Order: sequence, then C-alpha cells, then structure tokens
Amino acid sequence: MLFTSHTFRSALLACAAFTWPLTSAGAAEPTRIVFQNGRAVDIGAVALQGDKLVITKPADGFSATQSFGVDTADHVFGDKPATLNPAIALLLMGKPAEALKLLEPILITHQVTARIPGNYWLEAARAALVAYANEGTATKVTELGKEISEATPAQGNDPFVALGKALLLPPSTKVEERILALSDLTTDNLPADVCAYASLYRANLLKNIKRSPDAAVAAKQEQETLEAFLAVPSLYPSGGTILKGVAELEAAAILTNLGRREEAIALLNSSIRHAAGTMVAAEANKRLESLK
Repeated sequence: MLFTSHTFRSALLACAAFTWPLTSAGAAEPTRIVFQNGRAVDIGAVALQGDKLVITKPADGFSATQSFGVDTADHVFGDKPATLNPAIALLLMGKPAEALKLLEPILITHQVTARIPGNYWLEAARAALVAYANEGTATKVTELGKEISEATPAQGNDPFVALGKALLLPPSTKVEERILALSDLTTDNLPADVCAYASLYRANLLKNIKRSPDAAVAAKQEQETLEAFLAVPSLYPSGGTILKGVAELEAAAILTNLGRREEAIALLNSSIRHAAGTMVAAEANKRLESLK
C-alpha cells in the first residue's frame, strides 16, 4: 500500500505524537484464571486435561483434584510476563534464537490458558512461530501453528500459519516473490498483528534490495521502504507496541540518511516509548543521543 504525500506526513506525525502508558507501579500481578462465578486461581495450580481445568494442588480456596470445564473460565487476569516484550524485541532485531530462550518458558507456563480470553500464551506462541520461521525450523512452525489454530477454533487455521509459510520461503526464492507473499498478508480482512509482522518483514526485504544507480529510481525505492516501515504504526497500530517501536527505529534511520533530522528525532522518541524496557528502546536512545 502506498501513501500519498499528505497521508504519509499525517501518518508520520501521528506515530510521533501518540503515547502509550507502558509501565505500572508495584509488583507484577500474578496470572490467574477467573471463572464465571468470580473465583480465581493461580495458573501454576492448574493443569489442562482435555476440556477440563484440573486443580493440581490446594490454592486460592480450591482443593487438589477439583476440575472445571474450560468453558467455565471467563478470562485471564494478571500482568504480561516480564520477558515477553524483551523476547519480541530480540526477535524483531534479528535474534530469533535468543528470543526463543525467553518465549519457550512462557509457552510452557501459560499453555493452560491458551483457550481462555485475555491469555498471554497466544501472543507468545505467535511470536515463537515467527522466530522458528526465521530459524528455518519448519517442523516447529507446523507444530506450533496447529496448537495456535486449536486454541482459536472459530477462525480455522490461524493467519499466523500463513505468515510462517511466507517467512519459511527458501533464500533461493526471488526477493520479489517473497515481498509479494508478505504483501498478501497486509489486507484489511486479516488481524492487525499479522499485518504488522508481515509489513515489517516486507520492509526489511525492501531495505536490503540493492539500490539502483539511477538516482530517481533509488529515491523511489527508499520511499517505498520508508512507507512500509511506517505502515506498521500508522495502519496497524493495534498490532503490537514492540512492532511499532522497531518500525519507528528503522524508519528513523532512513529519515536520518535523508537529512530529515527533526522527523527522525520524533520517531526515535516514539520508539523509546513504545518499546520501553527492551533492547529496541536502548538502541533508539543511543541513536537519539548521536543526533543531539
């Protein structure tokens, strides 16, 4: 999708100006499953057996061996796992193996909540699927894609399965074909997080295409790359804060090279807000200091 000059400028300003509350005071709230009757239990005391949630040890007024249907769980309550955002940052900064070291424990701990609204397992699982795809581990992508789809049965195959397949295309595949495969996953009928991931990886491919010796063509290539990065925070703002932070970091680098210093600074400040507490924010801070 291409921006007009007016919409491009508007999107850039919107990205830079919008802030999000990213941290809260106090200790992290433990993750609990809240039942429809209002009672809640720590996920560490629950196991999933078929369609039953089974209490594995006395906790929160529940007795061991008590069981409840998964459909009696209303939602998951508690703070996001502290390592989830840093893991996604590692993934998007080209460190999928390191990201998986943080994501895999979350998948194990939160597996019991996978089918319950408000869970953190799905976000971690989808990020892990992308990480496995980046690693070229097709078997893991297939296995995890099946698990994710089983946790979201209403939509059939989860759209991240298609994203994994696009990212698994072999390096011998023409870059134009890889870009097209990712572009097909940035349509209005797909979830924002799928579109955000696809747009970011499409932008990365565009960034690495050799620039034409023709100045006008090279400028067009640079503009297309910039727009692809900015599509993440402007077109898919609900796709994920870390995705936005990385996209803004990359877009700021292009703007810096183009001599558009003030716009680059605005995007770096926005990246720091969106990706607070991760290596993305640390890198944005470093680049911001170099521009001052």
